[in-house]
Amino acid sequence: MAGHTHARFLLACLAASILLTSQAQPATPTEVKVGFIVDAGSPVGKIATTTIPMALEDFYAAYPNSPVRVRILPHDSGGDVVAAASAALQLMTVQGARAILGPQSSVESAFVADLATQAQLPVVSFSATSPSVSPATAAFFARAALSDASQADAIAALATHFGWRRVVPIYQDDDYGAAFVPFLVDALTAERTEVPYRCALPAAALHDAIAAALLRMESEQTRVFVLHTRPELAKKVFAAAVDTGMMAEGYVWIITDGLTGLLGSVDPPQGVIGLTPYVPDTTRLRGVKKRWAHRYMRDHRDAEPAQAVMGCYALWAYDAAWAVAFAAERLSSGDLSSPPGLVGGKGGPTDIAGLGKSTSGLNFLRAINSTKFDGLGGKFELVNGELAVPAFQVVNIMDNGRERGIGFWTLLHGLSRHGSNESRGELGPVIWPGDSTVRPTGWVQPTSARKLRVAVPGNVSDSYKPIVQLEVDPATNQTTASGFVIEVFEAAVRLLPYALPFEYVKAASMPYDDLVQAVGNGTFDAAVADITMTASRSNHVDFTLPYAGTAIAMLVRVRDQRSNKRTWVFLKPLRYDLWLVSAAFFLFTGFVVWAIEHRGNREFRGPASYQVGTLLYFGFSTLVFAHRETLKSNLSRFVVLVWVFVVLILQSSYTASLTSMLTVPQLEPAVADYGELQRGTEMVGVMNNSFVLRAMTASGFPQGRLVRYPNSQTIHECLLNGSIGAVVNETPYLRIFLKTYRDNFTMTGPLNKTGGFGFAFPKGSPYVTDLSQAILKLTESDEMNMIERKWFGDPNDDGATQDGGPFTSNSLSFSSFWGLFLITGATSLLCCVVHLATFVAANRRELPPHLSWKDWLSSLFKLFDDKDPSSHTFRVKDDGGAVSVRNDAVASPPIAHSELGSPLSAPYTSEWSGTASPATGEIELAAGGQERHEVAPNPDGCGENGRGQ
Repeated sequence: MAGHTHARFLLACLAASILLTSQAQPATPTEVKVGFIVDAGSPVGKIATTTIPMALEDFYAAYPNSPVRVRILPHDSGGDVVAAASAALQLMTVQGARAILGPQSSVESAFVADLATQAQLPVVSFSATSPSVSPATAAFFARAALSDASQADAIAALATHFGWRRVVPIYQDDDYGAAFVPFLVDALTAERTEVPYRCALPAAALHDAIAAALLRMESEQTRVFVLHTRPELAKKVFAAAVDTGMMAEGYVWIITDGLTGLLGSVDPPQGVIGLTPYVPDTTRLRGVKKRWAHRYMRDHRDAEPAQAVMGCYALWAYDAAWAVAFAAERLSSGDLSSPPGLVGGKGGPTDIAGLGKSTSGLNFLRAINSTKFDGLGGKFELVNGELAVPAFQVVNIMDNGRERGIGFWTLLHGLSRHGSNESRGELGPVIWPGDSTVRPTGWVQPTSARKLRVAVPGNVSDSYKPIVQLEVDPATNQTTASGFVIEVFEAAVRLLPYALPFEYVKAASMPYDDLVQAVGNGTFDAAVADITMTASRSNHVDFTLPYAGTAIAMLVRVRDQRSNKRTWVFLKPLRYDLWLVSAAFFLFTGFVVWAIEHRGNREFRGPASYQVGTLLYFGFSTLVFAHRETLKSNLSRFVVLVWVFVVLILQSSYTASLTSMLTVPQLEPAVADYGELQRGTEMVGVMNNSFVLRAMTASGFPQGRLVRYPNSQTIHECLLNGSIGAVVNETPYLRIFLKTYRDNFTMTGPLNKTGGFGFAFPKGSPYVTDLSQAILKLTESDEMNMIERKWFGDPNDDGATQDGGPFTSNSLSFSSFWGLFLITGATSLLCCVVHLATFVAANRRELPPHLSWKDWLSSLFKLFDDKDPSSHTFRVKDDGGAVSVRNDAVASPPIAHSELGSPLSAPYTSEWSGTASPATGEIELAAGGQERHEVAPNPDGCGENGRGQ
């Protein structure tokens, strides 16, 4: 019994041990098969075969408890599209792959992506960079690498930064190279950089064929080349460039990121500039690079050490493997339990039309596109199925094959030395081909470049040959152009940073609107003429900045105005503002003198009407220096002294101006302004084929009054005989006319501004910006002034101007004398203020206190209107030296006299009362009260002692 119990116990312990052991062991991870298609023998294929397995090992070492394991199913396509498609079909239908990494090339990826989209199975590429395949065209395609199109803007920014206006792309003539060129051309064109020609090389091109293509490019002008090929062809191109001398000083070579990521396989010479995706330097990256280099050399024994460098393709492959592993973990149990491969197919494994659908493909694709993590190449994130572009690093290739960073490019900041806005527009020093440190200009004088066909109007009238003319030698057919326009164009071309070969082509006689359209449709490459820039013309061509400012003006005859309005000619020497100001100062000066002299000078007292008359008379009598009033105050004398000086200058200026008007011819335009011309009935001349005719008609000018003229001689004759009353044209043409016929004519205006003269080029021409900058430099220098004086003469020596002829005397205005009026006005005001201040201070006790301000002012005015008895002008001395107040200092009515002159005996009453002081003999007066005086007859007519005291 005990034995049975013991046996049962041992069995229970064994069962418990087995149960505990089964619970402690983790469940077996679910396997997710992922296809892997590469060209194992290519540089990228070798990198991928080392990187993908290593990346998955690192992932599961970092996440050992992952419930899912990605199993790689490798296939070697050998670079063949059919082989890649066959491998994809086998992976999807037979091997049960839920996703595919690869294929390697863009051509393979495009075909496989179409198959995968039909089967709804995700394809993740780490090396297909061509824009020809993208998630936009294949819904189940995801690119874990940068598209070649993303670096086009960076290359264009380099060309702009270094001032290269022409760039030639050298590319591989297949889907990889040809698909990139349109994006590059668009980016360069947006920066006003021209692509004059392109060089497409087949992948299997031999050394001699490549050298011949390079020699053809050497005979052209451009020396800036962008190389976008696969490593095998790029190595041949650089070898041929060295042999043909095109890696010497003055040349520029730029390689795209696909070549910069495989420098060990390309071996470019020193001086090449490359672009590579910017990768932050981290401790993790340095550790992975060391392990990867050892593993790469172990996997590929025949590889060179220079190839064991972890470039962009290795980083992209590493991060792509991590993205697939992350996404596999996010698949649901239903997706993982569903059968692998395709379901619902109608045909066999090779029936492309009858392919089934992947049950987990859609969710797997969503998980891949939404995966985000910090990868080796930076932050991994797919935006619409494309890897986000953080930044590009600009590198300079050294002689040891290593790269040296010289700056960065970002979409936000553009080019910068340190990747920030502070260093925007800067790059580090560059070693150029030929060990040169001097920035190449990017061009040389071409030996076989096609010349620019520049149209110049023919059959120009002799009157306007100073502007532009073209002559063709009938014997040699050689074209010679000259004139102001031609000289400005050639001077601007000389300032370009590159050679611009051109030849003048005679354009048939046509309106300039037709000439502009001929440039726009490609008949001519440019038009150099006196073409006015207008809105309608700018719809067909691009104009440079104006090299000559123009305006519409009017040319009319002048007439002598001395015979007109001679009755009032005496008013013309001074303009109305000077007349008004002078009159105001006459009144102001008279008032100031009256205010100062009123209390102490008999001549400025009396009834109100008498005082007003004295004020006006004194002020205006100073005009002829005829004032007779005796001034008693030094303040008033100082005021008059300054004012008389001003009057003297005014009088002299008036006399000189009036004399000039009466003796010198006074010329004025026969038509005052455009409004008078439009209201009149005279005929008006305009130049043949000028846009002015259309502009005047559009403004409402009667078309029947407009007459076209061919040359200056016709204008001269018609203006003299009265056939036309005026000529309306642009100012350069009128200046030429006045240079020849400067007498009897004047130019008035401008009536309206115009766009000026500009050179016309086809839409989008890169020469427009460069020539505009050259024109600005030319305008800022003295050379433009020299050219204008050469062909048009001195602009200040055109004879008549809009203000009249050379003998016209203008009226004098206030602006010429405001300084004098300021001096006399300040002097008068200051003296008046001093007098009033002295008066208030001397009589402050006479004013009753505690008055309102109105009563106070009233009392002050009454006190100011009274005589000042203390003034020396009202005191006289007797024979003994005693001072007494004059009778006229006392306000009393006049004494009545008989017709014989004897005073009558009559009493009168005075406002003042007083007593004579026995000591001094002065009469002491007291205000208020009345004193009655009796005047007795006196034979002498005087008072006691006959002195009227």
